[in-house]
Amino acid sequence: MTPDQAKSQLVSFLREIGEDVTVRRYVGAGPDRAAQDVATRARVMGYQPKDLIGSIAQGDRRVIVLADDVAVLLPLTVSDKVVIRDRECAIKAIDDNTRRIAGILIGLDLQVAG
Repeated sequence: MTPDQAKSQLVSFLREIGEDVTVRRYVGAGPDRAAQDVATRARVMGYQPKDLIGSIAQGDRRVIVLADDVAVLLPLTVSDKVVIRDRECAIKAIDDNTRRIAGILIGLDLQVAG
């Protein structure tokens, strides 16, 4: 599979069964800090009981986003947030390897809590 084919499949997948979310980065310090928001489509899923190992806790969710949609914020960090259904969630982990094809980043798998 080529990177373009993988990207096309992920775009179709997210368009078909994804939902609208916002990836948020706060800029500055203090209560009046500004937020840089990027709206995108994502697949939001809970973890199965068999997946609750290591740092994955009950209630955590897996969020798959298209890398191109959040390119302005890359690289994402655990200081960034994902807003899902009007609720701000903390990013606990970022996997930028699983959806990398021939060295090209197609998508990100995020572990979020909240």
